[in-house]
Amino acid sequence: MSGHSKFANIKHKKEKNDAAKGKIFTIIGREIAVAVKEGGADPLNNSRLRDVIAKAKANNMPNDTIDRGIKKAAGDANSVNYENVSYEGYGPNGIAIIVEALTDNKNRTASNVRNAFTKGNGNVGTQGCVSFMFDKKGQIIIDKEECDMNADDLMMIALDAGAEDFAEEEDSFEILTDPDMVSEVREKLEAENIKMAQAEVTMIPQTWVQLTDEKDIKFFQKTLDLLDEDDDVQAVYHNWDEPDEDDE
Repeated sequence: MSGHSKFANIKHKKEKNDAAKGKIFTIIGREIAVAVKEGGADPLNNSRLRDVIAKAKANNMPNDTIDRGIKKAAGDANSVNYENVSYEGYGPNGIAIIVEALTDNKNRTASNVRNAFTKGNGNVGTQGCVSFMFDKKGQIIIDKEECDMNADDLMMIALDAGAEDFAEEEDSFEILTDPDMVSEVREKLEAENIKMAQAEVTMIPQTWVQLTDEKDIKFFQKTLDLLDEDDDVQAVYHNWDEPDEDDE
């Protein structure tokens, strides 16, 4: 593992999103609704719901908000049905972008995503045009400030729990798993009282692209900002080798 978790950027994005918690809570609220509809309202019997609840708690969503979301999804037969949709395409300088969304209106979402790509000087491509450049993995991030365990002990616990890989970064530990194993590994780490900043299935780029032209960076940032503003968009994956703030 090259150790490209970019935790500084994750923290930066989280801090930025803390100013707009509504967006994160909207994302998680939709994920709760889908998880409940697919597997029921009991987290003990619904691993996907357990994963979403863990994500909600990692993002400081209040317990009563989580409970309300579950009850609403379970009790309202007429609640909105969200569909999973994904889009792939290119940004400036051939940057690969994958957008995942949960939507009740695919035409609206497709139009908004296409607009975000176009305004950022990029274009939406066909399904599969860039996803082959990413590996689907379970990714668990542990903030070093929140963990008093040494790296070797943590690595042994993670590998014993079923993790595939472990990397120590400057400010974090990164654990990679098979996508189907991330819940099991997360729950085993929770049982050891290990606090996680993030635990979810993600798309990890096999190669990274640098942007040296300021115009390209502004265009790409425009795409990211527009996607970030769209409530339908759940996640955006890309292979921009974003410089750490210390490097700028």
